[in-house]
Amino acid sequence: MTLVLRVRQFIESRDHRLMRRLNRWSAPQWVRLWMMAATRGGDGWFWYSLALVLVILGDADRFRAVGAAGLAAGTGVALFIFLKRIAARRRPCQLEPHCWATLLPPDQFSFPSGHTITAFSVAIAVGHFYPSLWPALLFIAVSVGISRIVLGMHFLSDVLAGAALGAFLGQLAVAMVS
Repeated sequence: MTLVLRVRQFIESRDHRLMRRLNRWSAPQWVRLWMMAATRGGDGWFWYSLALVLVILGDADRFRAVGAAGLAAGTGVALFIFLKRIAARRRPCQLEPHCWATLLPPDQFSFPSGHTITAFSVAIAVGHFYPSLWPALLFIAVSVGISRIVLGMHFLSDVLAGAALGAFLGQLAVAMVS
């Protein structure tokens, strides 16, 4: 057995163990509301609203911030569509039913998390230009990632890969517009 195969099996066994625990967890109502709000915000409306507010109320860096965020998010969308087709990993909700979340997946495949790529790419890009927003942006990005796991849309490794890719794309976009 190759090292790559052993590492993949190691990651997948832990992903599936966490999936089974979360799918059977009857989360408190406040957690359910937080996870649903985070995942719905991660659908894009929060990021579009943030861009609009920055364009209207932002300082001289507003166009570079919105440009970097748009570049990072757009590149992230293209990347996750490409990677999902290659990986073709089934979603947790397709493998085992969830006890309370009834979301429909936005697409067929799980790896990597597109919501998380977008959340981290925008948070990193905007946070670079507006450091005072950094704590809130990081909280939102982490919440989006966690929500995707808790709601049965992604495995932990999907979200970790999405966060890493999103952070990289956010930094790259900042470097390109600066």
